[in-house]
Amino acid sequence: MKVKKYKGNTMPEVMQLVRKELGQDAVILNSKVVHEGGFLGLFKKRKIEVLAAIDKPIAKEQPIIRESRQPIRTPVEQKYPSRIQPANDESKILDELRQMKKWMEHSVNAHSQLPLAFQSIYKELVEKDMDEDLVNEMLLTIAERETPQEWDEVEIRDALRLQIQQKLQNISPFGGMAFHNKVIHLVGPTGVGKTTTLAKLAAHCVLKEGKKVAFITTDTYRIAAIDQLKTYAKILNVPIEVAYNLDDYNKAKEKFTDKDHIFVDTAGRNFREQKYIHELNKLIDLSKDATTYLVLSMTAKRRDVEDIYDKFKNVPIHQFILTKLDETNSYGAMLSLCLKSQLGIAFLTNGQDVPEDLKEASVDDITNLIIGEEND
Repeated sequence: MKVKKYKGNTMPEVMQLVRKELGQDAVILNSKVVHEGGFLGLFKKRKIEVLAAIDKPIAKEQPIIRESRQPIRTPVEQKYPSRIQPANDESKILDELRQMKKWMEHSVNAHSQLPLAFQSIYKELVEKDMDEDLVNEMLLTIAERETPQEWDEVEIRDALRLQIQQKLQNISPFGGMAFHNKVIHLVGPTGVGKTTTLAKLAAHCVLKEGKKVAFITTDTYRIAAIDQLKTYAKILNVPIEVAYNLDDYNKAKEKFTDKDHIFVDTAGRNFREQKYIHELNKLIDLSKDATTYLVLSMTAKRRDVEDIYDKFKNVPIHQFILTKLDETNSYGAMLSLCLKSQLGIAFLTNGQDVPEDLKEASVDDITNLIIGEEND
């Protein structure tokens, strides 16, 4: 296999160099933007660097065969085949390289179709963990319009903002302070901040709306979680019950019939394993008279967030609560999650303070987080 590095001003220019030297079967192993030249670290030029390989020998000039004075020998029948077939492992590697080449060509071709003015925005959104195909689709839709003839960054962002808002407005509502149901469940993986978020929601109801609330926790796996919620219950002067099974849960609900809302905290588990999803039905009643929020952290990768949602498909999730916005700048997963699930986002949290670091979500909020504030 021959591996070589190529550089050029644009991706099409580099791809032309690769195909010219290595041919159409070349495999793109890696591509990145580099900056070269300049003076004292300034005025560096932007270049595209591609690492390419060819998995078969390149035709070379045939060597000159000199006349030999050795006697001509009669060829003897070979015992073994003249060409050794590649081992299974080698074949798998070659197949993977070809698949990687196709994937890279798809990404490169999709990206290279965009006008130069769109390239930096494409890169920014992908770095924010937005799905590459979705970014490319939206930007191409804008770029293919007849006017304006030459787009600038402000116009692109405005058009993109409008496109995202239109996509989000077509799915279920955003925001969730109304609390139409009496029982409110918070479910989700461990470490996303469910207990703190539950306290924020309850504090809003008690301190800002004057409602009577109660806590039920089924998180008996962590003693610290029970103690944490008991501390919040003491501060807010609200009752709390610990439920070890569905009977305990139902008894606690009956005990709190005089309350306006019952907030239920559930155990954070590794929900990649489907058995933990089934355990929810053994601990809480996911009935029609309850609202269930799936709590997810924005510090997680988009694919992980979507994978967690897939595991909860059989649970009646009404909306999302997205936490830890203050710990990341990668907000692109929000859009993909909403479009995939056709569910809206109820609340956003951006800190540990109760109840201050809680905000009712809106389409404008999500759009601004992804694209940036309008006055940026």
